[in-house]
Amino acid sequence: MKNKNLFALLLSAAVFMTACGAQEQKTEAPKTEETDILRVASWSQPITEQTNLLVDEEKGFFKENGLDVTVIPGAGGGDAIKNILSGQADVAFTDPGSLYFALDKGEKLKVMYNVYPQNVFNIVSLKEKNITKPEDLKGKTIGVYSLSSGTRQNLLVLLNQVGLSEKDVNIVETGLLNFAPLMQGQVDATAATDTGLVVGKQKGLGDVNILEVKDYLNIPSDVFVVTEKTFEEKKDELEKFLKAYQTSAQWMIDNPEEAASLAKEYAIDGKNEEQNLEIIKLRNASSISELTEEQGLGALDAAILQQGADTYQKLGLVENKLNMEEVVTEELLPTK
Repeated sequence: MKNKNLFALLLSAAVFMTACGAQEQKTEAPKTEETDILRVASWSQPITEQTNLLVDEEKGFFKENGLDVTVIPGAGGGDAIKNILSGQADVAFTDPGSLYFALDKGEKLKVMYNVYPQNVFNIVSLKEKNITKPEDLKGKTIGVYSLSSGTRQNLLVLLNQVGLSEKDVNIVETGLLNFAPLMQGQVDATAATDTGLVVGKQKGLGDVNILEVKDYLNIPSDVFVVTEKTFEEKKDELEKFLKAYQTSAQWMIDNPEEAASLAKEYAIDGKNEEQNLEIIKLRNASSISELTEEQGLGALDAAILQQGADTYQKLGLVENKLNMEEVVTEELLPTK
């Protein structure tokens, strides 16, 4: 009798354990979708103007779209292009000049998003020099970051628009601290960017005249570029990336103060929140154009990129005629 009771007890326990196991199996949490890894090669170190790209840990723009985005720092747009060509990155955050140089060498690339449709380069001179139009630069000494930088390229573009050339001016390398030679009278003018000018004014730069390159040829400042191979193989990931980036850019436009505060933590140049805010407002403005107002942030204009390519060829910066219609694609752009 005792054996029968023991057997019944064991049988009941076994049934109970089996039921529990079945219940556990039924209530097991569903598997989440896999996160796609995407590497973005930047033209710079992590800086304030790129805050929207740097704060995903805090804001989750990319994570919410199933992406784990890594930003790879660089030292110029050429670095960003090299990183996608070598397979070290998927997307290049680069300038049109670096794009043109790579295309001129026969690289197969695609432009898929217009990060900053407004040209942010300028030529700055002290008021006392009385340089009020590009023609006044003739015979003057002009500083540039380096001879391979966007400051020199955009200076040449500006000169070309008014019938001048590099031979008509004296171009000297001044390095990143290019406003010091201007303030010390070592150059008559210096080629810079809008955000560079903010820093220059903070360091004591007085009253200046500013020639903005966009008033003469408004080539975009930066675009997102991928290799043709990556474009074909990672369309889903790239489409998610562009959607998330567009959302992040709109967030920074709508919330510049929050972005300026977060830049203190995420940007290497972000210690001064007041300066951060000024830089972010400038970069927000450069993200918007008539075309983006109609079609949404990131909208591309192949015609203006073609004008830039033709100008670079005319200047001798590239050798070959480039066909930007073959390079620019809006296939993955989010619709407004």
